[in-house]
Amino acid sequence: MKRIGLFAKRSNPDAIAVAREVTSWLQERGIEVFLDQHLASDMGDYQGYPGGSIPAMVNLIVVLGGDGTLISVARKVGDLRTPILGVNLGSLGFLTEITQDELYPVLDKVISGEFAVTNRLMLDAVVRRGSQEVGRFRVLNDVVINKGAIARIIDMEVTVDNDYLTTFKADGLIISTPTGSTAYNLAAGGPIIYPGLHCLVISPICPHMLTNRPIIVSDEAIIQVEVKFQDEDVAFTADGQVGMPLQGGDVVEIRKSRSSTLLVKSPSKDFFEVLRTKLHWGAR
Repeated sequence: MKRIGLFAKRSNPDAIAVAREVTSWLQERGIEVFLDQHLASDMGDYQGYPGGSIPAMVNLIVVLGGDGTLISVARKVGDLRTPILGVNLGSLGFLTEITQDELYPVLDKVISGEFAVTNRLMLDAVVRRGSQEVGRFRVLNDVVINKGAIARIIDMEVTVDNDYLTTFKADGLIISTPTGSTAYNLAAGGPIIYPGLHCLVISPICPHMLTNRPIIVSDEAIIQVEVKFQDEDVAFTADGQVGMPLQGGDVVEIRKSRSSTLLVKSPSKDFFEVLRTKLHWGAR
């Protein structure tokens, strides 16, 4: 590990301070540090690079912040499969498993090559309006179709590999990866899925029919959602961070991406320990 990229949650002053410390620590060990240009500006007199160019320039990316910051960086990595080390500067995250106290011992192991990664599948989502493609998104957590604050229930016709599933009448719909199963999917009553499983989950948001329940399908499936509304306020979002408004008749197609995200695993905790800690299992 001779070239490391560094991103941080810019709204967190602690992240900027830690970024300065990490940069000095790495440079003292002969490692070239590539700072996101916005982070470099916040840090002061440092050279920065466009965030989208960094994954191709480095052997590893360190993300200081929370799960949201890591997800935004994962989309920048794209097809390059550059490993990401997520460091949570607040409470423990589902993706940013490394705590600030563990940062330097873990970095020591990583730059020596003593680390393992977990491979997280991603999705490609395409929005089509008639014969025209009007949006394309890369997704780590989830695709969400939901209505605005004062819109009525929306109808969403869903097919899986061209087989008709059902027409959900609901406030919205979530199509989630195993990684995203602990995000909006969990809040909507969907299942927690072990990250290594090869599947996707389709979860309706507040369905009109109480018999509508989340359904798990293969990650090889192609899911199509046709939105049947006319004048409602309905939006498409990817990972809760980017998206676009939808029109009646738009079709959203979701399939497994050829890209995947490599996350450096914590040497001190596994997925189940993260669940127990984050969700306070066993607390009375």
